[in-house]
Formats: sequence, structure tokens, C-alpha cells
Amino acid sequence: MKNQTEKLVRRYPELAPCREAIDAAVAKIIALFRDGGTLFCCGNGGSAADSDHICGEFLKGFLSKRPLSMVEQERFSELFGEAGRTMAAQLQSGLRSISLLSHPGFVSAFCNDVNPDLIYAQQLYALGRQGDLLLGISTGGGAVNVRYALMAARAKGIGSILLTGNRHGACEAFADLVIAVPESETYKIQELHLPVYHTICMAVEAALFGEE
Repeated sequence: MKNQTEKLVRRYPELAPCREAIDAAVAKIIALFRDGGTLFCCGNGGSAADSDHICGEFLKGFLSKRPLSMVEQERFSELFGEAGRTMAAQLQSGLRSISLLSHPGFVSAFCNDVNPDLIYAQQLYALGRQGDLLLGISTGGGAVNVRYALMAARAKGIGSILLTGNRHGACEAFADLVIAVPESETYKIQELHLPVYHTICMAVEAALFGEE
């Protein structure tokens, strides 16, 4: 964990004040996945794309190929013969991650029928379980739908992390942990969010797949 954050700070010295929060986020996510929990991610615009990106790094190999265990591979072979062996050789071990951007049918219906500000809160309340974790991304820290998701998380016993900038918006009061990169302009915040969450993904993968 610390090795990855040290590398990050060497490449981006301006992120040194975020180091403790990044390490805490890594520890929370490692514990979550070890306990069989699910990470939920949400954001808007570029942060929505970041949410999908983060989940993509967890659902498959990032720096590691994450091959299935021999027991898992043998199970496929027993069930499906040569086709199963071929399939198992290409599948990768994944980590339970859901981007709350991934259900456009639900989103369009809920926006039309109920309240667009609650699209993330509704999904989290329906899908999340106590002990899961929400990663909300809001560059300005004031996104209403992210704030409501953080509120739903707290009401349901779901932990939360907010990835934001230094504007200290309303979302911060509802997050268990805040990673606030030291920028105030949206595109500059986004430019720092990418290396932060890549570092988190690398550190989590290394811890769970035997590379540290």
C-alpha cells in the first residue's frame, strides 16, 4: 500500500497532503473485498466516466492478469471439458464493483417518474448491504445526487469515500472519508483524480493478488 502512495507522491508532489486519506481508502477497500463486500461508485460527467473506469479496473486484471485458481480451473474443466479449460484460462479473478451509471433503463424511468436527484441513492438503497462501500466522486463537492447517495449509504450502514477537490462542498459532511485533491478548477481536479484512483486500484490489487 505505502509503496504505491510513495510512488504517487514522487510523481505528483502536490498530492502529498492527500497521502493519509489515500492510504485509508486503500485499507477500507481491501477490507471490503476481503469480507466479500461490494464497492459502488457514482459521479457526474467526467466523474461518471471515472466511476466506470474504477469499476473496470476492479472487475478484471489491472496490472496483474489475476488467473483463476487451479481449483476454479478444474471446476470448469470437469463441467465443460476442453471448452471449459479454454474459458477458465482466459477468465480473471474480479472484485465486486458496481458503477451506478450502469442501469440506463432504470435511470431514465426514475428520472421521469420520481426524482433525478435520487438516481444513485435509490440504486444504492436497493442493491447495497450493510458493510458495503460507496465511492462518490464530485469535483466541486456539491453534486446533489452524490450527496443523496452518501446520505443513503449512512442510513443503510454502508461506508463511504468522497473523491473531490478543495472547494469543500456539501458532500463532505456526509462522507466517512474525504480525499480532496488540492485544485479548484474542474479539469485540474479531474487530472489529479486519475492518478489517485489508479494508485488505489494498484495498491488494492497488489494486496489481494499477492504482489506486495
